[in-house]
Amino acid sequence: MTPTVEIECRQGDIANQPDMDAVVNAANAQLMSGGGVAGALHRAAGPGLAHECQPEAPIRPGQAVITGAHDLPNRHVIHCLGPVYGRDEPSDALLASCYREAIRLAEEQELASIAFPALSTGAFGYPMNEATRVALTTVLKETQHCDHLRQVRFILHDGESLALYQQTLSMLKDAESS
Repeated sequence: MTPTVEIECRQGDIANQPDMDAVVNAANAQLMSGGGVAGALHRAAGPGLAHECQPEAPIRPGQAVITGAHDLPNRHVIHCLGPVYGRDEPSDALLASCYREAIRLAEEQELASIAFPALSTGAFGYPMNEATRVALTTVLKETQHCDHLRQVRFILHDGESLALYQQTLSMLKDAESS
């Protein structure tokens, strides 16, 4: 039987998760620094991250690539391009693909832990309720088949988002066990 993967939700800074093997970047297609999560991770990682990202770009919505973490306190950064809500369709399938691909890359690298932000919910305009459901449903399903991954952490920007993630996770786990 596959060991259980712990899924937790916390409020905090995605660039400050020193106990995680990898952090996930809410990337743009060019894998460059920008606003939000991408800007925070690139600033904390230093110029080496942008340099390593250049040959990997561009990526398409739903895709993920993995790089070193440079000056971040992690081993890797997994860069996911989430869908722009209302433009990249089918948005739910593309968003689910981001989480699935990140977990696949973590497993390939034999990582034990990964931290996700709420992908596509900032500048890409994905409604938080719907994005939360897609993220948690996908992660709960995908982690059932993991041999290496032991911990998935969602890092939320504010208390309202944290509460939504915790309630949704609890509801999905209750539905799973009944």
